[in-house]
Amino acid sequence: MRLLRLVPMLLTALIASPVLAKMVVKPVEWTLDGTTFDSRLVYDDESTARRPGLVMVPNWFGLNDIAIEKAKKIAGKDYVILLTDMYGKGTRPKGDEEAKTAVTPLYKDRAMMRKRVYKAFEQLEAAAAGAPIDRARLAAIGFCFGGAVVLDLARSGAPAKAVVAFHGDLSTDNPALARNIKARVLAMNGADDAFTMPDAPKFVEAMKQSPADWQFVEIGHAVHCFTETEATSPTGMCRYDAKVAARSYAMMREWLAQSFASN
Repeated sequence: MRLLRLVPMLLTALIASPVLAKMVVKPVEWTLDGTTFDSRLVYDDESTARRPGLVMVPNWFGLNDIAIEKAKKIAGKDYVILLTDMYGKGTRPKGDEEAKTAVTPLYKDRAMMRKRVYKAFEQLEAAAAGAPIDRARLAAIGFCFGGAVVLDLARSGAPAKAVVAFHGDLSTDNPALARNIKARVLAMNGADDAFTMPDAPKFVEAMKQSPADWQFVEIGHAVHCFTETEATSPTGMCRYDAKVAARSYAMMREWLAQSFASN
């Protein structure tokens, strides 16, 4: 009898419990220049409190289950993330060769890359109509290829508060575009990254012309892909490093907090 009385009470407690709050993953589509893009809005729905919005551009494998899980972990209760499709609906590379085929047109046409990511930034702002996004606190983060993309977003002059690139490609088609940057820029690369570090001196030289606040961090003994959990090989130049990943995420959060607090 006593147990029967407890059952409704337990059910009520469970329904009210924040444990039932879940990470929302909503499809967001838009069309640009005849191409439809299939992205995902990711956030915790436990609270309706408005929070910073982040465009997140994944590595060259694009929007897949791994990228979605990564977005969930970064978003937590702190951010709303627009996980951005840069290739177009239906293009989901399954291996290195397919990924190379997908990114090549964007690297060959950096103006197109900037146009696509700027459109994503506008979509993030528009998403505030239906998601708990604070339009006054918008930024972008990117990984590997995605790092190159968000750096180009900054070079486009987008009104983002901050841009953070993890082990990103540092190259540019036009160093003078650094003068357009309004966002606070943080780029973090492994000191032993054979893929990105050859462009570091030119990146730094160009950023010296930028009026924006910026920081370039070389992380000792780290190679490429240091935040990519799927890069499990113990050797090679693309390798996950849990300690470096944790350190870089901490730097990201501090950089974003400072950027959102500044006028």
